[in-house]
Amino acid sequence: MAEQRSPKPQVGGSIPSWPAILRQVEYERGKEKSSQFMAEKVETEGRNQDWLKWIAVAALIMAGVYLNSYFSSESLLLRAIGLVIIAGFAGWIASLTVKGRDLIDLCLEARVEIRKVVWPSRQETTQTTIVVLIVIVIVAIILWLLDSMLNGIISSFIT
Repeated sequence: MAEQRSPKPQVGGSIPSWPAILRQVEYERGKEKSSQFMAEKVETEGRNQDWLKWIAVAALIMAGVYLNSYFSSESLLLRAIGLVIIAGFAGWIASLTVKGRDLIDLCLEARVEIRKVVWPSRQETTQTTIVVLIVIVIVAIILWLLDSMLNGIISSFIT
């Protein structure tokens, strides 16, 4: 059977089809670069707005401190509730920043990792605690003996 080629070399799919594969790879790379550029642009815009959010967080915290001292004659419970509301609002604003999202992701990942931990049983914990306490007593006795010997040696030189 004779090899068939497309009359248009720029059209992919001819035999051998390496031009089509090459064009597909170039297209995907271009798409990746374009999406990476857009992500960088969005991230840059987000970072430009982050400083405004951090200023708002700092202003809320300062307002909370000021209002707590201003209303010092009011009930402690009311002031505490007000501070919790202000702190929650400040935390929400901080979570909208890049660093805030990173902190939330870190906490979520830590929670997943904690679930993977194999915790010791009650018996293992008790046995380990007893071993630690025995070692502490032994080290304390050794230090007490060393202190007594050094105290005796030094006092014999002084007197």
